[in-house]
Amino acid sequence: MVREDKPTWKANYFQKLIQFLETYDKCFIVGADNVGSKQMQEIRIALRGKAVVLMGKNTMMRKVIRGHIEKNADLERLLPHIKNNVGFVFTSEDLSEVRDLLLANKVKAPAKAGALAPLDVTVPAQNTGMGPEKTSFFQALSIPTKITKGTIEIVSDVPLIKAGDKVGLSEATLLNMLKISPFTYGLIIQKVYEAGSVYDPQVLDITEEDILAKFMGGVANVASVCLSVGYPTVASAPHSIVNGMKNLMAIAAVTDITFKEAETMKEFLADPSKFAAVAAAPAAASAAAPAAAAAKVEEEEEEEDDDMGFGLFD
Repeated sequence: MVREDKPTWKANYFQKLIQFLETYDKCFIVGADNVGSKQMQEIRIALRGKAVVLMGKNTMMRKVIRGHIEKNADLERLLPHIKNNVGFVFTSEDLSEVRDLLLANKVKAPAKAGALAPLDVTVPAQNTGMGPEKTSFFQALSIPTKITKGTIEIVSDVPLIKAGDKVGLSEATLLNMLKISPFTYGLIIQKVYEAGSVYDPQVLDITEEDILAKFMGGVANVASVCLSVGYPTVASAPHSIVNGMKNLMAIAAVTDITFKEAETMKEFLADPSKFAAVAAAPAAASAAAPAAAAAKVEEEEEEEDDDMGFGLFD
């Protein structure tokens, strides 16, 4: 297979990126640090039919986008996020589904000296199987150990590396000696572009229930502020009406003033025994229900006994 020369390869890349920008209205900006060619191939296979992955040099991607801004001005929002080792994952499918496929394609990797730790690493308590001659190595890393049956045993879990710190040579050597591969690498979603908007991938986890809860919380805050300052709004008006009715009922309770809604209250205040009658009614109903059910069961049993399984002419 004849390899394309550099100008032809660049022209084909520009054409491909322009085609994707015109075809798809949403994509992920993904970081590809520590992702090998074999893993990238597996990711492309997993996304086949749902999304396409396009990597490239940042200067080339910026050049294509700047040249295409005249046709789609929203693409300018992508430029600040094209930095470091990034690429695009274009799709027309559901973003959450494609996001899950990307997150599922990760591989374990050993810790390498100088690399940034993507997560906290803790060495668990264990018998290392190493001889006592390695004790000084563990002491240098402040890892508590003891000798058990001629081998070094780590007596308690030890936090070794914090997320975001550079992995030191000693830490990497220790993890490799213990055959611990603490990190997983894959395409990391940094930003989401959809219909001209750029947002964080955490937004994809927001459900309709979350939006409704946030909205109702805002309505409650607006109602509280309006009630405090005495400024009527759609949110506070129902509460103001209810509070006004409560005040009117309170006045009617201690005066001779009456109106339709207060008549029942006045009857109860005039004859407190009605409170007991109202309270007793639900209790009687709840007690009567099991009794009725028991009577029905007993009646059915009696009918079965009378029949005894014989017909009239048996």
